[in-house]
Amino acid sequence: MKFGVVVFPGSNCDRDMQDALEKDLGAQVEMLWHKDSDLSHFTTDDCVILPGGFSYGDYLRCGAIAKFSPMMQSVIDFANKGGKVLGVCNGFQILCESGLLPGALLQNENQQFICKNVYIKTDNSKALQIPIAHGEGRYFADDATLKHLENNKQILFRYCDEQGNVGGAGNPNGSTHDIAGICNDQRNVVGMMPHPERATSSALSNIDGKEVFEILGLSK
Repeated sequence: MKFGVVVFPGSNCDRDMQDALEKDLGAQVEMLWHKDSDLSHFTTDDCVILPGGFSYGDYLRCGAIAKFSPMMQSVIDFANKGGKVLGVCNGFQILCESGLLPGALLQNENQQFICKNVYIKTDNSKALQIPIAHGEGRYFADDATLKHLENNKQILFRYCDEQGNVGGAGNPNGSTHDIAGICNDQRNVVGMMPHPERATSSALSNIDGKEVFEILGLSK
């Protein structure tokens, strides 16, 4: 599997993602400039990643300008053909803005930027410690969309406490249904607010991010 990491003006986690994929996961990575548009050398077995940061300075609205970049138009086509796409933090916001994922990321419930370690889990995994760093990470969708996500098991990660209990204090931003990450109907597009690329190195005393990539089927 080959990875492409899109570089937008304002991205600040693109090199973090590259470093985690190459050094910690042993993957092949190509950096993709936002003004380019050629993804013809990527197959549906490969993965394009939209990293965290503040694309276009978060002017107008988080991810709202990035969705119009030439590369993003190609990413949309790539996803619609079945290619794997992962959006982390700002990347998740871009996926929602572009219509590849439903819902929206609103301002955190406490109206403050939050940067800390939190815990997330799947329905079957233990609690994984993964960092967050966002001001607009509160997932919101209408009732019909939430019901669809629940029924189709498209809620991949929920915030929890260290013991794996979902609900209450383990939710850092007020996200609806404790949602930390979702996928589309076809399960080839994934968005999540926590940063697994910041938790893949033993030098940081945390490699839980590796398990996140494994859960998503994005590890070697």
